[in-house]
Amino acid sequence: MARRALKLASWTSMALAASGVYLYSNKYLDLNDFGAVRVGRAVATTAVISYDYLTSLRSVPYGSEEYLQLRSKVHLRSARRLCELCCANRGTFIKVGQHLGALDYLLPEEYTSTLKVLHSQAPQSSVQEVRQVIREDLGKEIHDLFMSFDDTPLGAASLAQVHKAVLHDGRTVAVKVQHPKVQAQSSKDILLMEVLVLAVKQLFPEFEFMWLVDEAKKNLPLELDFLNEGRNAEKVAQMLKHFDFLKVPKIYWELSTKRVLLMEFVDGGQVNDRDYMERNKIDVNEISRHLGKMYSEMIFVSGFVHCDPHPGNVLVRKCPGTGKVEIVLLDHGLYQVLTEEFRLDYCHLWQSLIWTDMKSVKKYSQRLGAGDLYPLFTCMLTARSWDSVNRGIGQTPVTATEDSEIRNNAANYLPQISHLLNLVPRQMLLIFKTNDLLRGIEAALGTRASATSFLNMSRCCIKALAAHKKKNTHSFFRRTQISFSEAFNLWQINLHEFVLRVKGLRLASWVLALLCWLFPAPH
Repeated sequence: MARRALKLASWTSMALAASGVYLYSNKYLDLNDFGAVRVGRAVATTAVISYDYLTSLRSVPYGSEEYLQLRSKVHLRSARRLCELCCANRGTFIKVGQHLGALDYLLPEEYTSTLKVLHSQAPQSSVQEVRQVIREDLGKEIHDLFMSFDDTPLGAASLAQVHKAVLHDGRTVAVKVQHPKVQAQSSKDILLMEVLVLAVKQLFPEFEFMWLVDEAKKNLPLELDFLNEGRNAEKVAQMLKHFDFLKVPKIYWELSTKRVLLMEFVDGGQVNDRDYMERNKIDVNEISRHLGKMYSEMIFVSGFVHCDPHPGNVLVRKCPGTGKVEIVLLDHGLYQVLTEEFRLDYCHLWQSLIWTDMKSVKKYSQRLGAGDLYPLFTCMLTARSWDSVNRGIGQTPVTATEDSEIRNNAANYLPQISHLLNLVPRQMLLIFKTNDLLRGIEAALGTRASATSFLNMSRCCIKALAAHKKKNTHSFFRRTQISFSEAFNLWQINLHEFVLRVKGLRLASWVLALLCWLFPAPH
């Protein structure tokens, strides 16, 4: 009897093992569907990274050259392990990894440069999974809805992927389809991250990364609702309709759900692709100016900010009809709504930074939660050294040495940075991310921190503060006085910009005259 039971158990085990191998090899079974696998992988990676930091730096004098070199190696090893974890667990993990990779001037370069690859290594859902989501949400098969549908996605992100299709009436559309398992896994993943962050804090009390979990907990449900994304797209298109250079794809509501978003198909090159711009005779300085105007308006005037301007979400093109240069803004899932108090304090702070009013810089930095860490806060906000902030960020151009210094300081001041990120209002966290993404675009275009960008910011600050004052007074005389003051301040900025352009032209003519004198044309 025992022998028969053993034989039955053996055959059953072999059958189950063979079934498992068959299902896994034919992609019917995914190990990521098992919570234990995802949890085990995350716990193991966190433990290995923590152990590496605890043991590798223990016997080396803090601050020595050897310590700095060794710390850089530990950062790099840990960043690679974290990247592998994100790629393996996918979904929410990739989203959080992408967020970290965008914080160029807030985290050590080893982390940001390693995690940046997650923007191009997001998982793809199979054609069968895409068809299943469309069938479940729209109640029809793909061939019933579309005349043609490209099985190969145009791009895949952490939460969804986009396919090009043609409707039966001939309209070309982009179809954004959510990865089918993300919704179910996201809440468990965030809970897991919260537990791991709390565990890491027990080992390293000086590092506080709960802000990262709080942001994911608040923003992920909004990003997973594509109807919310569609509403955001229409709101920002209406809000910025006075910018004729901005293109926001139209949403087709009749074929959109929480997991499927149908929109107008708009082609273009990524905003950091200088080769594309040269081929299409697009001026990078014009693109940089347009971006600055657009985001200054969102942040300082409207308080409704698109917070994911990585290059894949910002395209440039020449409008087929008019030939005018356009910026195409995609992926409207992540927006930050600024409170009026925060927005006005932020306006005052940037005005103070641009005009080098250090007393007000301290005042408004502290109003925004920086406390005694306000010098670090302003350096994080501007990605400039404290010396440059004191001399005037609009007066001194960014140098490669200063840029390198800022990046190195991100590693040296990591405990203070993580503490500060816990102190400031939650609204500031996505603003930091947005600022860093925009700086990355400017660096790629070679237009970083030009005087024009600061002047555009200052214009928006003046308009926002004047509008607030006018809203809070019923006196016609006082409103007129505010309007005159606003007009005068804007005139001052226009005059300053004109002087800068004249100086630039004069310098150019001097250089040209000198070259002609040194190298006269042969007779």
